[in-house]
Amino acid sequence: MLGSKVVDKLRERGRDAVAASPKTGVNALTGEGLADALTGADVVVDVPNSPSFEDDPVMEFFTKSTTNLAAAAKAAGVGHYVAVSIVGSDQLPKSGYLRAKVAQEKLIAQSEIPYSIVRATQFAEFTDAITASMTVGDEVRVPDALIQPIAAEDLAAEVARVAESEPLGGIENIGGPEKISFEQMARAALARQGEVKTVVVDPQVGYFGTPLSMNSLVTA
Repeated sequence: MLGSKVVDKLRERGRDAVAASPKTGVNALTGEGLADALTGADVVVDVPNSPSFEDDPVMEFFTKSTTNLAAAAKAAGVGHYVAVSIVGSDQLPKSGYLRAKVAQEKLIAQSEIPYSIVRATQFAEFTDAITASMTVGDEVRVPDALIQPIAAEDLAAEVARVAESEPLGGIENIGGPEKISFEQMARAALARQGEVKTVVVDPQVGYFGTPLSMNSLVTA
């Protein structure tokens, strides 16, 4: 969804971008191939995602992979660690996934490598799946909150720009061009799919089980 697009953006800018993933023999979770992949690298861009979103596995994934990647980057003399996180992650501690992202951010900040963290809003490409997750039968129950979908292509361009720049030493927030209600998002998703369902705004509905306030998932 994101990594290959970042590689493409960097190569378009004339950078020597090395794609590293289990498909290329590099596994951040086990450490396999990291040393070779990072040899001679100036910047590492950390954009993998956990195969499981359950609380314990997702925490294990982000803490292990980030610890391994930071150690390998430090050993290789990498001068800039760039990672993608999620807008509002530190404001929603009831979400196991977001707790894991906050833990990842802390490990990066403590790694002694100059770093930049790009917190992004939800992918526009995921809005159909988000709508489906809130659907039961012919009814879609959505939270009374805002969402700010960003196209993966736009986020990739920003991550590439940050990777080329001086380390932020902190966090940048980026969102899509428009803040919309979950109701608007759901109605648009249903229209694209040609589905006719009732959309109900329910303040008790959360985001994958996590309670939201109006602005939990959008940029300031």
